[in-house]
Amino acid sequence: MHFHEVGALDAIADIVGVAAASVSLELDRIVVSTISLGGGRQVRGQHGGIPVPGPAVLHLLSEADAPVVGGTAPYEMTTPTGAALLASLADEFGLMPPMRIQQTGVGAGGRDPIEVPNIVRVVIGESVEQPGTEVVYETNVDDLDPRIWPQVLARLMEAGAADAWLTPILMKKGRPAHTLSVLVSRPNAEVVRAVILAETSAIGLREFDIRKHAADREFASVDVDGQRIHVKIARYGGQVVNVQPEYDDVVAAASVLKRPVKNVLAKAIAAGHDLWS
Repeated sequence: MHFHEVGALDAIADIVGVAAASVSLELDRIVVSTISLGGGRQVRGQHGGIPVPGPAVLHLLSEADAPVVGGTAPYEMTTPTGAALLASLADEFGLMPPMRIQQTGVGAGGRDPIEVPNIVRVVIGESVEQPGTEVVYETNVDDLDPRIWPQVLARLMEAGAADAWLTPILMKKGRPAHTLSVLVSRPNAEVVRAVILAETSAIGLREFDIRKHAADREFASVDVDGQRIHVKIARYGGQVVNVQPEYDDVVAAASVLKRPVKNVLAKAIAAGHDLWS
């Protein structure tokens, strides 16, 4: 295989140097800002003129779903080599995430345009934990067979929703209806949107960004008269604030023991608190 422009020594040095740096720095996550592409006249390639931005640059960054801008200089500001490196290395694109800065690095190119400094910057830091940013989707539905709702809620949870619920409402013309609300983290948002539109009669959604504050959680099991029941332990500030048995386990144990569910539930909760008292 014969490489043309990307086979030049400077392109090989770029690729090997960046790859070596990414390994040496041992970064857990790489976030890339909006990429300036440049513009202006064509650049010369081995096969003639190439428009700016180049077709390879546009294809690579399109496949990576990277945010781009034309830029302020009438030159090629992102080469195919640079686009390929960013598309391959970036875990995500966007603003600099919250972090404590540890190191910075600046590299300058050989060209010295007057419109903008010809530099690239790397900022390395330790992530600062923030309350999780999540999304709530809502839609009002008045024309869906209510027997379908349990399956819809189950499918949403399988798709990665943190929670999903229905609120009875009264819509136009006095129609009884439901508001479907779904809480989901950003990585699962697209899949959840697809489930809502496929599994219900909704043709649009409302979206709200929210911050979720959650207690630390761990799982254990307790014994209630020989029956094993899983429990969820919630901690806040280092203290156990809630113990919640797995309801299906409680029902199964109550059936075996031939006791009321409420009695088995109470014993499971008490056993869970005893574990951490």
